[in-house]
Amino acid sequence: MGKILSFLNFKGGVGKTSTTALVSYNMAKMGKKVLVIDLDPQANITSLFLKTLNNDGAGVVTIETSLMSAINNNVDLKDIAIKINDNLELVPNAVDFSFYNRFLDHNFDTEEQRVSFLKTKIDSLKDTYDYIFLDVPPTISLPNDTAFYACDQIIVVLQTQERSLSGAEVLLEYLQNTVINEFGSSMDVLGILPVLTKRNASVDTEILNAAIEEFGEENIFEHKITTMERIKRMDLTGISDNPSDAWDKKVHQAFTDVASEIIERLGE
Repeated sequence: MGKILSFLNFKGGVGKTSTTALVSYNMAKMGKKVLVIDLDPQANITSLFLKTLNNDGAGVVTIETSLMSAINNNVDLKDIAIKINDNLELVPNAVDFSFYNRFLDHNFDTEEQRVSFLKTKIDSLKDTYDYIFLDVPPTISLPNDTAFYACDQIIVVLQTQERSLSGAEVLLEYLQNTVINEFGSSMDVLGILPVLTKRNASVDTEILNAAIEEFGEENIFEHKITTMERIKRMDLTGISDNPSDAWDKKVHQAFTDVASEIIERLGE
């Protein structure tokens, strides 16, 4: 059975979407069958992966059926998945996903039914994929609650800034009080993944020490991500993977290490 995971933080700009894209990309390179589901109406990860396809010579790729259209027409999500490479597929999103909240309100009578809807759509995909990543916007909302409820594990992305640490604390409290206690989700927290703003900077050390004190050292990922200009460029151009390019190689090694630690933490 596959695992459903999401990288989360309630603060935007912490590298959550880039992390989802690069971890899933490198898991696929490791031979794992991976699906990414874009649950953000801004569709940033959809854009990133379509640019990646274009870089690989696929030409201009168009979205024939968006996630919202598939939900409205009860289409199996794997039937609209776009192949990014041999082991990586994407369920694409578009701006019409803004109507997802309205869909939930219109079609279900209770909050429990609304929150559990997405899980019923994607649990069957666990037979097809080893790992399913849900990319969500950094907000508290009913659409995000459906994603949190569907997850087996979440990974908190902690950029080493005070506001990001506060966002992580608020997120974990919300997940416990609402998604787990109120709605009965079996979702768990796999760990805290630090994203260092500058290697060995004093503020990084200070925030990391505060995170260790708050969450426990065993819950902090051993492998950490450092903000790199190449990652920012990939956001604009798509994922580049030139083994003779030192910066590409450095980026992919960092996210391969994180992917390996996720697999290890899952006990697989």
